[in-house]
Amino acid sequence: MGKICIFTGHRALPGSAAPLEQALDLRLEALAEAGYTDFLSGGAVGFDLLAAEAVLRAKERFPALRLIMILPYEGQDRFYSASDRRRYQTLLERADLVRYTARDYYKGCLLARDRVLAEAADGCICYLTRSTGGTAYTVRQALLRDVPVWNLADGLSAVESPL
Repeated sequence: MGKICIFTGHRALPGSAAPLEQALDLRLEALAEAGYTDFLSGGAVGFDLLAAEAVLRAKERFPALRLIMILPYEGQDRFYSASDRRRYQTLLERADLVRYTARDYYKGCLLARDRVLAEAADGCICYLTRSTGGTAYTVRQALLRDVPVWNLADGLSAVESPL
């Protein structure tokens, strides 16, 4: 089995996602060439969905890559817009594995999912622009485990120390 890379990022993305998609594609190519095979997405609107779609694009060139959806509870997409719900459902259908960390929503289930992601990680690609929230929490958890973190926000290439 190869190395595992997780994704974490904000729901709100920059106006044009094209530069972020390009940065994701380049980072995924580099990681695939470095032996990363499993890419884990938490399935949230925004960066998680964008990153999962990037894995599907990368699989065209690197067929050994696997998209694994680690979801906080069944029905996570219940309040998504119609277009995001379609994207989410398509990703679940095309994923190599879908795993739920809880059957039903409960307070703290998103952070529990974030801990599962961080504990599995050999690397982390994030879109992090602020030091609070679930993305910052996940990045801190990864850094505590000495996991390399590549922050695609604001053209940053890596986060070197805890937030």
